[in-house]
Amino acid sequence: MGTPPGLVTTSRSAFPLPPARPSAARADHSRFVQRIRRRYAAELALLPPGVPDRVAIAALIERLEAGGRGLPSALRVTRQLVLERLAVLDVEQHAPLDDVTLCMTELAEVTLERALEAARAEQDARYGVPRSDAGAPIDFWIVGMGKLGARELNVSSDIDLVYLYEESGTTDGGSDPAGPISAHEYFSQVARSLYALIGETTEDGFVFRVDLALRPNGNSGPPVTSLAMLEDYLQAHGREWERFAWLKSRVIAPRASVESGRAQPLRGLVTSFVYRRYLDYGVFEGLRQLHAKVRDEAQRRAAGRPERANDVKLSRGGIREIEFIVQLLLVVRGGQFPEIRTRSTMKALAKLAAGGLMSDATAARLADAYLLLRRIEHRIQYLDDQQTHRLPTEDGDLDWIAASLGFASSNSTGEMLDVLGAAREAVAAEFDALLGEGRSISNGKTCRTCVAPPPPIESEDFLETLPPILAARVQPLCRSPKVQLLRDESKLRLARLVMRAGDALAAERCTTDAALHFIDWLEPLLRRESYLALLAERPEVQSRLLRLLGLARWPMRYIMLHPGVIDELADERLLHSRFEAAAYTADLRARHAAWQRAGTVDEELLLDTLRRAHHAEVFRTLVRDVEGHITVEQVADDLSALADATLACALQWAWRHLRQAHRDEPQLAVLAYGKLGGKELGYGSDLDLVFVYDDPDTDPEKAAEVYGALVRKLIQWLTLRTSSGGLFDIDTALRPNGNSGLLVSSMDSFERYQAGRGSNTAWTWEHQALTRARWCAGHMELAPRFDEVRRQVLTAPRDPVALRNEVAAMREKVQRSHPVRRGTFDLKYSPGAMIDVEFAVQCLVLAESAAHPELLDDVGNIALLQRAEAAGLLPAGVGNAAADAYRELRRAQHRARLDEKSTQVDPAGFTAPRDAVLALWDAVFRPAQP
Repeated sequence: MGTPPGLVTTSRSAFPLPPARPSAARADHSRFVQRIRRRYAAELALLPPGVPDRVAIAALIERLEAGGRGLPSALRVTRQLVLERLAVLDVEQHAPLDDVTLCMTELAEVTLERALEAARAEQDARYGVPRSDAGAPIDFWIVGMGKLGARELNVSSDIDLVYLYEESGTTDGGSDPAGPISAHEYFSQVARSLYALIGETTEDGFVFRVDLALRPNGNSGPPVTSLAMLEDYLQAHGREWERFAWLKSRVIAPRASVESGRAQPLRGLVTSFVYRRYLDYGVFEGLRQLHAKVRDEAQRRAAGRPERANDVKLSRGGIREIEFIVQLLLVVRGGQFPEIRTRSTMKALAKLAAGGLMSDATAARLADAYLLLRRIEHRIQYLDDQQTHRLPTEDGDLDWIAASLGFASSNSTGEMLDVLGAAREAVAAEFDALLGEGRSISNGKTCRTCVAPPPPIESEDFLETLPPILAARVQPLCRSPKVQLLRDESKLRLARLVMRAGDALAAERCTTDAALHFIDWLEPLLRRESYLALLAERPEVQSRLLRLLGLARWPMRYIMLHPGVIDELADERLLHSRFEAAAYTADLRARHAAWQRAGTVDEELLLDTLRRAHHAEVFRTLVRDVEGHITVEQVADDLSALADATLACALQWAWRHLRQAHRDEPQLAVLAYGKLGGKELGYGSDLDLVFVYDDPDTDPEKAAEVYGALVRKLIQWLTLRTSSGGLFDIDTALRPNGNSGLLVSSMDSFERYQAGRGSNTAWTWEHQALTRARWCAGHMELAPRFDEVRRQVLTAPRDPVALRNEVAAMREKVQRSHPVRRGTFDLKYSPGAMIDVEFAVQCLVLAESAAHPELLDDVGNIALLQRAEAAGLLPAGVGNAAADAYRELRRAQHRARLDEKSTQVDPAGFTAPRDAVLALWDAVFRPAQP
């Protein structure tokens, strides 16, 4: 997931309003504004110019109290004056939507804060302070839900609240003769007082309409709930739609509890309920059901009253559908990608676009539609201060709304309605595209986007819908205990997936092998129902998966090990991009920062995050590879760059979680050898690593201890298999003194060992390995120092005959340890195969780089062969022919491994590349013969 700085919008709005300029409409068209100006003419001047903020609102309440009003009246009059001001700024001066909604949010926060102070003071005087068994005061939190929690409150909104208290206890006594009461009773009294101060209608109106229906057990539950009761409820009874509701939850008051971190346990509880650690496509059906209820209710209200169908919030293509789209994607993806989490609808659209979870164009359209719908919603509500979202039926009111939005033609209302209609149609199309597939039939009704359910998966009727070859494979699966134990909903999803595979096979959109491989892939995942839900909701993902399974066998094995990667097939950018290390690293850092903000960072979470991110990138490369969009060399480049970036991130995170860490950044470098060092990494390759440090400001013994602990932790992080699978196998045998040496060396001791100073020196084969070594991660300042050590070692004087004999002897040893079947040609180990090229290049580098420094560059075997020929170190044509042969052998090896075939092949097909490699060997090693 890339993270561009913000939402990429189109150059002009998808639903254009006239340019913002002082409006021809006046705020006093509003009957509400007229009433306020008549009733509170003297008080209007108490509010300073501009958009009221938290400070101005609090000051206004105090001034009204100082003028003789009681708190209930001061709160209500403050609300009326603030709304009158917003109507003027919004209608006449086109104040930004964010200014309006933030002002309304802060109005709610300030008034709730003052009301809570008063309510608690009243109850404290009567019953005393509620205390826990340990004697500590018990805290009470007002949790804002919905638009209040998201800081998006509209100008005539009710406020959805949940009242929570920390723990059970009793009060410590007060003036009431009944004596102490339980904390639950105490806070229930606080809730009643809050309603009287905020929700009751008096001669000055109300402050906010209060809705407590989102509390545990809804209207049948108690008005206040302890944190433990909430946790029990969410774990045992929390429904899918409640996850969408709690997504926007936020402690509104008291502010002190938020600022001190005392309310933090609630955040952790809610986060674990809303966001799951896996891709959670099972919520689609829950949102469908919730949306069906909303639409059914809107249709019921509009029955016989067609004007009620023009509801900019609840009708088709309204505000609620935009919010549902956003909330659905956040709940599905936010568990694995915490950096996209946000309560704000507009911010969420930006994050979803930045993360590639929604196209820039779609996000821009939805953002434009959201701004338009919210602005119209506010104008509807300014008219009479009614909690309504329906367009008025009076022509004068419609004309005023159009004029306030900047439409100034003779048909301004018609233009506005055209723009509104286009916006709602665009929203509805996006919503239906997201939720239309897999829609179930309920109450016996059918619809254009509904899909008829298949026959029961255990029935003969179901098998008869499939091609015979697929039915034969599916029959034992459908009657297996695994399928019998599935929930009915999961059986339905499984049946749909199998039927889609059958349809694809019948229509020749996939091969027989692909369809059978798909069933093989499904079987072990039947208990991981989230993957069934993913495919059921994303038919295009299943189509791409079937195609992929028909191209090679190794991808099937990979996605069986890491089934979550199939979600990557939903990204349309998959085949048209390459791995970008900077974006990958930025994503992981953003994810870590998000975990930290949520207070949920732990090692298990970080290990799983690394694995999922790495698996996803490997899979993306794999798909591009088997689809033929990148070459073998590009595959190796991308996998090597991915390993480098993953090592860098793992090293940084491991250091942060190391108890012995004594500085901000570790002074440690990771050196890559072998395939990673040569940037020729393949799928599932081991990483040959060496670790060195240089920390002169630290006591040598302490430094050795600290960096030894760091490397052990890092290796554990890289090799441990978690619930998300594995990451790398690590080989450290190339470190100084091999497996008998220290796991990590100081840079000084590494240099002495490689340079042959002292009695403990490197062997020639270790210098061979050094030809393919490079700095790949860690402390950047150690990179040039390592490069200098490498240069000195590789350019050191050597006896050319002795060198060639030692390298040839090592080649023979390798060949003996990799026997080849008679009559076959091993692409890697036979004479004339890839290993001969690699040893020949290493010998050339060790023998000739002093005179030809261009051989020192870590550019890979192919480029080094070409440079060696250009330098006259090989006969004309030999180097280039060997380079071409090496490329061909690598491709053949790569294809064989992708299809899980043997790399020992018929030699007849590789006569030319083998002869080219043998010519290279003769050119490099024949001078060593006696």
